[in-house]
Amino acid sequence: MLNKTLVIQGGGFRTSFTAGVLDAFQSHGYNPFDSYVAVSGGAIALSYYLGGQYKKCLEAMCLLAEDKNFMSWNRLISAQGVMNVDYFKDVANERVLFDLESALETVHGKELAFVMTNRVTGEPHYYHPSKKTWLDGVIATCTLPFVTKGKHALHGEEFFDGGWSDPLPVEWAYQKGANDILVIRTTPPNLKVNQSWPDYFGSFIFRSNERLRACFETNHLKYNASIDFINNPPEGVALHQIAPEVPLQTGTYSNSVKLIQADYRYGLDCGLSFLRSLYKD
Repeated sequence: MLNKTLVIQGGGFRTSFTAGVLDAFQSHGYNPFDSYVAVSGGAIALSYYLGGQYKKCLEAMCLLAEDKNFMSWNRLISAQGVMNVDYFKDVANERVLFDLESALETVHGKELAFVMTNRVTGEPHYYHPSKKTWLDGVIATCTLPFVTKGKHALHGEEFFDGGWSDPLPVEWAYQKGANDILVIRTTPPNLKVNQSWPDYFGSFIFRSNERLRACFETNHLKYNASIDFINNPPEGVALHQIAPEVPLQTGTYSNSVKLIQADYRYGLDCGLSFLRSLYKD
């Protein structure tokens, strides 16, 4: 039965912190996990980690931050959106090559899931990518409403960012049998949130779809409940987290190469501190 699970939060360009943590793991050959679940940008960091590609996620994020093919405010009112999330496929295939074969070898016999939100029901979908659909799965979980194209088709259904339906899938991991969970966060440990402006906007835009409207109205409650779960896990469950003590310098949309590199170094330090604590024990 699966028991040791890595859970990775999303966060747009804040994922540079996660890339640092995972590079610390790579530098010490640390990958004891039986299963992995990632949300949004966390799926990008996880993919390069599973591919054994040290510093490649950082390289990809710095490239995306400066490439107008990916991000341009001139596209604010276009169907494509400010962020051209489909462009990541070009990056992974041509510019900062993702080693899909190595990643598939790493997860062989294990479980991997990318969290995405069903655009009809508003429910979370835990997608298990194949060789043919890996990058599409990454794009689906990264498809932000209002900022990117807003939906990505996969197997005849439409999905968007999993952060709106299960932003911290720790309870899902527990329900799947995990009793030793490590969560890599991109927000401070005990910072709870209120309903955000994208949540308000989403509940208005999708007001004719009761279930999808509820997804945006309750997103912050799901997030806060996950923090409570992390702080008070069920008996017999070891739950650890690596999280920034203060808000990161990057944001979901705001970025610069300088800030990305700073958050990456912070994540690297946090990852190394976590490993030192294990070796000390």
